[in-house]
Amino acid sequence: MALAGLALQENYWDEFELGDEDIELLYSYLLEVEEPQTPQQLALALVEARLEREKRATQKLQNQGGSVYVPKDEHKPGDKLTFGSMNWQVGEVIETRPAMTFGNDTFRVIKVRFADDTTKEFASDLQNHALNEPKEVAGDDPLLSPHAVVEKHGMALTQTLVKGLKNNDDFVYIAGRWFPRALLVDVNVGNLNLAEAILDMNGGGPLPTEDLLRQVDLSKSDNERLAGFSLDLALQDDLRFDEVGSTGKVLWFLKRLEPKEVQETPFTLRYQHVDYDRSSLNEQMLSLERKLDDELSEADTGHATGEPLKEAEATLIYPHWRAGTLPITNRLKEFFPSAFESPRILFTFIDDETGEEFSGWVVRLERYVFGLRDWYLKRGTMPGSIIRLRRAEEPGRLYIKADTHRSAKEWVRTALVGADGGLVYATLKQAVETAFDDRMMVYMPSAAEALDQAWERRSKNPPSLEQVATSTLRELSKLNPQGHVHVAELYSALNVVLRCPPGPLMALLASRPWFSHVGDLHYRLDETRMGN
Repeated sequence: MALAGLALQENYWDEFELGDEDIELLYSYLLEVEEPQTPQQLALALVEARLEREKRATQKLQNQGGSVYVPKDEHKPGDKLTFGSMNWQVGEVIETRPAMTFGNDTFRVIKVRFADDTTKEFASDLQNHALNEPKEVAGDDPLLSPHAVVEKHGMALTQTLVKGLKNNDDFVYIAGRWFPRALLVDVNVGNLNLAEAILDMNGGGPLPTEDLLRQVDLSKSDNERLAGFSLDLALQDDLRFDEVGSTGKVLWFLKRLEPKEVQETPFTLRYQHVDYDRSSLNEQMLSLERKLDDELSEADTGHATGEPLKEAEATLIYPHWRAGTLPITNRLKEFFPSAFESPRILFTFIDDETGEEFSGWVVRLERYVFGLRDWYLKRGTMPGSIIRLRRAEEPGRLYIKADTHRSAKEWVRTALVGADGGLVYATLKQAVETAFDDRMMVYMPSAAEALDQAWERRSKNPPSLEQVATSTLRELSKLNPQGHVHVAELYSALNVVLRCPPGPLMALLASRPWFSHVGDLHYRLDETRMGN
C-alpha cells in the first residue's frame, strides 16, 4: 500500500537506538510467533513496527490542527494549516495578497505565523503545481521498505538489538536465536542426566537436538521447536555438554569425551607473547610475514578478491606437525566451519586421494584445527610439508591432501638431539614422502619424543627469544659454507624449540648488531659484535 506524506531522515536508521517500547514490541512478537527467532528476523519485525509507528506519528501530526497545506487551496486570515515540508508544524494564516502571474496562472500569497512566532509566505489558489498532488512513497522505497532497510542497515541494527537483549533477563539465547524466558519448557536434572547417558552410549556425540529430544523424557509440548530450544538452553548451561555444530546447526557432545587437545591447547602451540617494534620490519620482511601465514601473526593474509577460495595450501611448521593441527589464519579460516558462539566445532576431513574420512575439531578462540596427527604420520609428512585444502560441496566437510610420491632419498635439513639434550642440525640424505618447502623443511627422524620432554622442561623456565634465535642461527649457519641463513629457515627451525610468529623474530634480527644482514633476508651471526 502506498503511503502519502511520510518522510524519514536519511540518518534515521544510522542513529537507531533500542528503547523500552522496542523491547516490549520484540517480547510481544516472540510471544505471538512462539518460535525462537534470529537477530535478523527480529530486526525485520522491529523495522516494520518502527515504520508503522512513524506512520501513526505522521498521521497524528497531520490531524493535530487545521488542514494539510496544498498550493491549490484558497485561504483567508485565521485559517490553520499543517505543513508536511516543515515536519507537520501548524501555522495560522495572518495575511493574504495578490501575486504576479505564474505562467498562465494567477495566484495569491499567504503569510503564515508559526508557534515560535516566525512567519513564512506560501502560494495559495495556484491550480497547476506539482505539490497539489501529495507525493506517494512506494513500499519498496529504500527508507520505507522493511526488507530494504534490513538489507542496507542489517549489521548495525542486529548488533544494537543483540546488545539490548543481552542486558535483559527476560530473553534467552542459544545457537543464534532468541526467545522469551517465560515460555520455556521445564528441563530438570533427570532430563539432563538422561541426555548425558544417551551421548555416552554414542561415543560422546555428536547428536542433534532432535535425536536427544526423542529419547529424553521431556514434558510434552505442542511446539516441538520450543521444546528443542528449551533443551538446547538447558544443555548449554550445563558444563557437561558442549555445542559443537557449525553456524545454523546444533550438535551436542560430552566435554569429558572430547580430545584433550580440543579442551586444552597443545604445549607446542602455546605462545608466550613478545613485545616488539613492528615499525622495524621493512617491506621485504612484511612480504615474507604474509607468505609464512602464521596464525599468530599481525599481518593481514586474507585475499582481497571477495570471491571464496576453492583451494589453498599451508606449509607445516613443527608445532602444528607435532600437535596434529593446522593453523586458522586469515587466509585459511574461510575453509573451516564457523559458529555463532561455540568455541569448538566438529567437522569432517576427507583424504583427497583415498576418500577416507576422519574428524576434525575447530578450536576457534585458539585459532587451530585438531585431528590430523594420525593422518600426518600415515602420509609421511614433516615440518615443511605442503598441505592442500579443497572445499567440499557439503557444509562441514573439507578435502585435505599432502602431495605424496614414492619415497626418495633427498638431502634435507635434519634435526638431531644430542647427548646433552640439545638440538643440532645436519644435512643428511633421508627418505622423503611428500612435497615440501626447501627453506621450511626440518626432517625429524626420531627427535620428536625427546623434544617433547625438552618442551615440557622449558615451559617451567622458558628461554628468551634472543637466546633461542642466537643458538638456532649458530647451528643453522654450520650447514652453509658462507654461514648465511634465510629468515624463513630460521623461523621454521626456531619453532622446533619455541613457538614464535615471524614478526618478533624479524624485529629482533633488525635490532641486534650481531645479527648481520647480508642481503635478500639472509643473516649470519657476527660473534665479534656480541656483548657490545
